[in-house]
Amino acid sequence: MRRTDLSLAEARRIALAAQGFADPRPRGRVDIRHLRAVLARVGLLQIDTVNVLVRSHYLPLFSRLGPYHMSLLDDAAYQRRELFETWAHEASLVPIEHYPRLRHRMDEEKAHVRFRRWLEENTAYVEGVLAEVRQRGPLAAGDLSDPGKRKGIWWARSKGKMALEWHFRKGRVMVHKRRNFTRVYELTERVIPVHILNGGEHNELEAQRALLLFAARAHGVGTARDLADYYRLPVPRARELLAELAMEGTLHTVAVEGWSEPAYLHPKARIPRSVDAQALLSPFDSLIWERARTERIFDFRYRIEIYVPESQRQFGYYVLPFLLGDRLVARVDLKADRQAGRLLVRAAHVENSVDRGRVAAALAEELQTMAEWLELDGVNVGRRGAFASELRGAFLT
Repeated sequence: MRRTDLSLAEARRIALAAQGFADPRPRGRVDIRHLRAVLARVGLLQIDTVNVLVRSHYLPLFSRLGPYHMSLLDDAAYQRRELFETWAHEASLVPIEHYPRLRHRMDEEKAHVRFRRWLEENTAYVEGVLAEVRQRGPLAAGDLSDPGKRKGIWWARSKGKMALEWHFRKGRVMVHKRRNFTRVYELTERVIPVHILNGGEHNELEAQRALLLFAARAHGVGTARDLADYYRLPVPRARELLAELAMEGTLHTVAVEGWSEPAYLHPKARIPRSVDAQALLSPFDSLIWERARTERIFDFRYRIEIYVPESQRQFGYYVLPFLLGDRLVARVDLKADRQAGRLLVRAAHVENSVDRGRVAAALAEELQTMAEWLELDGVNVGRRGAFASELRGAFLT
């Protein structure tokens, strides 16, 4: 085991480099090679249903690569089969090569008490749904011969959706494609490429070690809680396995300035002398999704306020932090008004002790780039937030 000391600034630059923000965006057309490079770093893209701006899984690629055709990601997932949907951090798109490492979690999936009772009372129906997919091929819940109505338990889903989601969590069916963002399910053996499906098996211990090692590479440096959170592993088990990996020399134990817990440094982590990033970040970007880590690294307190009553929101409904250099310097509440063809900045806020003029100019540039990527005609900046007037002025210069 080796102990090294890192300054907070070094840890921040390590984290940004590990997530792909220390490299310049491609100058030319973004293609599948760029997408693969990002996924090789981050390991998964979290999916979320909110579409006030754009579906969240498209944003991390834009943040790192700039404008690209969103069909590139769709094709990689549902045509090329280079990605698959599963529960990883949350609902996520994950590179197909990680399937063997996540398979044991599907085997171990347990139903909560209330849903288990529903499964026991509807065994014939649940088994019949799987048989119908086997016989008819890819089906959405609404395509079933008896889909049922949306009522009852489990987020008021229909019984057909409940059955399909249970088979999905158990790994019996996978997402074949999305139809207007609705999942269309198919038998796993008809979705996962055969060489992956029949590839090397990972038992639980081996799989968890592999997932923690990938999490360490994706973080660059992180505490046990940070690394466990990436794939939602139990923290006590993660602590044990990380201690073993450190004893073996596979990871390095480090002390980071200001951190109360020891951290683990991946041996391939690099410490750039500087980071010159400029990016708007999805609320579900893997750089910032662990909020305590975000606050620890960037001194930036961030909470998503979608479920907070409007009158009680501090910053807005769908707020994206703005990364400039190696700091989170501002945040904007965004909405894509597709009918009017405008990207709406409903509120803008800036952090203390930053060059406000520089931030306004850079943020205006990034917002204009985002509007063009979303095929909107321009940007409208509202009046909410202490930074709104300066940001609005940046569009006039």
